[in-house]
Amino acid sequence: MNQNLPHISQYGYYQFVTFRTHDSVDAYLHKILDSPIENEKKQYMVDRYLDGSPKGAYLTGKILNNTKRYILAQDNKLFELVSFSLMPNHIHLLFKETTPLAEAMRRLKGGLAFVINRELHRTGKLWANNYYDKMIRDKRHFEVVYRYIKNNALKANLKDAQERFYTCYQ
Repeated sequence: MNQNLPHISQYGYYQFVTFRTHDSVDAYLHKILDSPIENEKKQYMVDRYLDGSPKGAYLTGKILNNTKRYILAQDNKLFELVSFSLMPNHIHLLFKETTPLAEAMRRLKGGLAFVINRELHRTGKLWANNYYDKMIRDKRHFEVVYRYIKNNALKANLKDAQERFYTCYQ
């Protein structure tokens, strides 16, 4: 995977961010990530694969609720939250940037790793190194991303889909 693609950080702009658990990244996922296909299509393929994969699926039950509480606690600290979807092995976020993106992601992923690892009685790396981000271009793009996040758990046929989506957008 090309780790050198720049993350575009712009204060006051909306960001769509996805990050995944370290243990969800397997050989097949590396094959997708290392392929020469367009990034948007690549991300779609990664998300579809992760939606059906049990690998690294830590975001369930009590951990799901603790993750939701932690993200909500970061609203107006790291970003202005719009919505998020907690999939079993990855997270989708839509927010307005109020902290440089790299700093917000470092603090969010680090804090979540501490909370989740403590709950699982484990140590070590929880999240994959990188994350996918896309700055929202316009209102239409915002709506497309919002609907994607809202419907992700439903499309994956997760029985607790309603619990996995949160929004403060009306």
